[in-house]
Amino acid sequence: MLKTNDMSIIITGGCSGLGYGMAKRFSSQGAKVTICGRREIKVREAQKSLGSNVSAIVVDVTKSKDRERLIEASLEHGGKINALINNAGNMYRGPIDKLDQNQLLDIFNTNVISGMMLLGESKKYLAKTEGANIFIGSVHNRRAFPGASPYAATKGALETLTRVLAAELGNEKIRVNCVVPGGVFTEINQRAGIFDDEAAKKRLDEMSSIHALGRIGTVEEIAEAVEFLICSEWTTGSILDVDGGLGLGLTEA
Repeated sequence: MLKTNDMSIIITGGCSGLGYGMAKRFSSQGAKVTICGRREIKVREAQKSLGSNVSAIVVDVTKSKDRERLIEASLEHGGKINALINNAGNMYRGPIDKLDQNQLLDIFNTNVISGMMLLGESKKYLAKTEGANIFIGSVHNRRAFPGASPYAATKGALETLTRVLAAELGNEKIRVNCVVPGGVFTEINQRAGIFDDEAAKKRLDEMSSIHALGRIGTVEEIAEAVEFLICSEWTTGSILDVDGGLGLGLTEA
């Protein structure tokens, strides 16, 4: 099994939440990690706190020139690309008869299309290292949450892409897998203006009882799962649920 200490890793959306947790874990192990985000203040804060093994840059992954800069930054920082973690994503919710077409196009562009494009643009570098791509799915494809159809649709697309691209890229020795987190506190709902921090924490705490293990997860636990998949040399096309049993549909009946 591979180790991360000699890897060069790209993490989109790496300046907060799950991505930040991954960057912290892998950089502490010795990996050269390149992270990006749209918000300059978050990028600066992440760079300051994570140290010299991390290179943080302002990038909008929906823009071709920005993705090109991200790849160049990773090659400059780490000399190669062993793993691409397509973690960047936005939340959009609403009843089906109230959805805005432009916002739907935006969430598909951010959550799905940008990751497809970045993987394609990184392919030749990942092929050289027999590397890995990781998509980040969602428990929204295990349990139905009314009003979450836009977000759930994008995450369902990533699961399908995982299998199709694993088959497509296998002969180039590029592995493609997906991690599906359960309830973990991040700022995705707050950033979308759905909840403030207090309301988001309260909502997750209330969800603890519907996780089979009786609690929400941590960013560190998701990072552990991602580490397994970027290091496992004979795993591809896998959808790994790391959700404390939330997707089991636990009931009291």
